Parts: sequence; C-alpha cells; structure tokens
Amino acid sequence: MTEANSQGRGGRRARGAVTVAAIARLAGVSPPTVSKVLNGRSGIAVDTRERVEALLREHGYRRTDATSALPIVEVAFSGLESHLAVEILRGVEEVVRDRGLTVGFTDLQGRAPRAGRRTADLLLSRRPTGVIAVHSAYRGQYYQQLTASGVPLVVVDPTGEPVHDNPSVGTTNWSGGIAAARHLLDLGHRRIGVITGPPQFMCSRARLEAARAALETAGVGLDPALVRSGPFAFEDGESLGAQLLALPDRPTAILCGNDLQAIGVYEAARRAGLRVPADLSVVGFDDVEVARWCGPPLTTVRQPFAGMGRAAAEMVLQLAAGQPVEPSRVELATSLVIRESTGPL
Repeated sequence: MTEANSQGRGGRRARGAVTVAAIARLAGVSPPTVSKVLNGRSGIAVDTRERVEALLREHGYRRTDATSALPIVEVAFSGLESHLAVEILRGVEEVVRDRGLTVGFTDLQGRAPRAGRRTADLLLSRRPTGVIAVHSAYRGQYYQQLTASGVPLVVVDPTGEPVHDNPSVGTTNWSGGIAAARHLLDLGHRRIGVITGPPQFMCSRARLEAARAALETAGVGLDPALVRSGPFAFEDGESLGAQLLALPDRPTAILCGNDLQAIGVYEAARRAGLRVPADLSVVGFDDVEVARWCGPPLTTVRQPFAGMGRAAAEMVLQLAAGQPVEPSRVELATSLVIRESTGPL
C-alpha cells in the first residue's frame, strides 16, 4: 500500500489503513516483531512491545486479515470477582454452547506473566473467538491491543456507563437506586443513610444521586452527614456502617452500594447491639446468591448478571461473524427484591 493510497479524505490516514510494515518502520523493528506483538507471542523486550503497542494505538491499526481462532470465548475478570463471576459465566455458556463453542476465564489479577508478557498477550496467544471483559477489570491499553489484533471484544460493565469505544452491556443503576429509596420512604423512614461505592465509578454516582432525587422529591432531603463512600467490600460496609451507627442521631435505614457492603452493615449493627430490621433497615444492590442466605435475608436491587452474560455473548459472536452491533450499548432492567431486612419505622 502506498502512502497516497493509505490516506483518507483531506490527507488524513484512513482508520485501519496503516500496515504492519508501516508500524514496523515507525518502531524501528521488523514486521515479524509487530506480528508477534499482535499475536501475543513471547521473546520481545518490554520497551519494544510498549513502543509497538503505542504506535498501534496512535495510528488506529485494525487487523483485517482472517486469523485462525479457536472455538472459545474468554471471559476476563479481576480477581475472578466470585460474587459476579458464576452468574455471568452461566449466561455466556448458555449462548455459546449451542454454537459449538466453550467458555474460558482469565483472572487479570493472577500471577504476572513472565518475560514482559501481559495478560492481553496471553489472551491473544490462546486465539479466542472473542473476549468478554468485566468493566472493573477493564484496562484500556490491554483491550486496545485486542482490538488492534482483530479479536472481537465486548465489555460487561455493572459498574456504570461505558468509558470506552467497545460494545458493552450494563444495567439501569439510576432506576434501581430510585426503587430502593422509595421502598424505604414507603416504610416510613426519613433519616436514611447511604453507603456508596468508589466515586470514580459511574454506578456509585448514579445510585447516590438516585437516592438523593427520591428523597428530595419526597420532601425529605439527603443529610450529607449520612453519606459515606468506599470500596464494594464487606470490610468497608462494616467500618462505614459503624461510623453511621455511632452518630448521635443515627439513620434508621441504610442504602448500600452493593450486597457485600450491606452484609458488612449487618455486622456493624450486630456490634452496636441493633437488630435488623427492628432497629435498622438495610438495602443492598446486586442480589448475589448469598443475599438470600443472610439472617435476615437481604432486601436488594437485582442486577441480571446471567442476562448480561447472555447479551454480551450474543454481541461478541455477532462481531466474530463480521456483523455490526447496533445498538453498541445495551442496558438491562434492574428490579427491587423485597426480603426481610427492611421493615416499617
């Protein structure tokens, strides 16, 4: 391809028109070295790999030649996120098994690859038909490499709105937060605390602002002194819940960013000598399996993780077949599941 032929309108290079040979010249390496990066192979110095990857991103390289893919769809998690993983994997498997494919999983927090290789390199070397990445495991540079290598990629992002160009599946965090807050208002609660997730996650902000809107619409308002934020973990639910319950005018109910935080609040209430729901109502978010086994069973907002897995699998197989995905963003409905952790004031 000549330089003139690879230019788009106005002299700009058409996206995806740059060649492996051109990238190799810019990087000062051979074309086989660039091919090794694209295929996730070992034997390349870290600085060389990073230089090639940066040029692939800068020039918007997209592989167009067909490569031999194995009949497997990889699902990438961060630390396997066991409270989400099983349901998402189940949904993916329901779709791909009927197409003659299997499901694999990758832990992005596993052992560091040797010889400067990255997780994306290992994914590429396994030649999957497609990759489904959970948003909290999303690392832009890894998946730009996957996209450059021609690997179909879909993101499942229960943590919020997409901050990337890939097709994605999410849920309606705002409406879930509204439903949870209105449930507590209907039970007569007015002093309602909120423990939200990390503020850099869009879902944390959506759920917090939804609760604020519901309370303000009811003429109650959200007391800033009753708002806390922290990681989506049991330990943080316990510590932040303890802070709220130690206030002179403590909340009578607490909305939590996820079920793990809510279970932590259970422990904080137990340590404070309070009963759920007689003294404190608690609402979670996600509806992970353990929510049904709590004492008492947890009222929570259900995210349809299996459905998210199914939708993502359909999208990644559509991409693998060379078909465009429209719309590129799908949001599935959340729903309030009322159990025994909430009661009237």
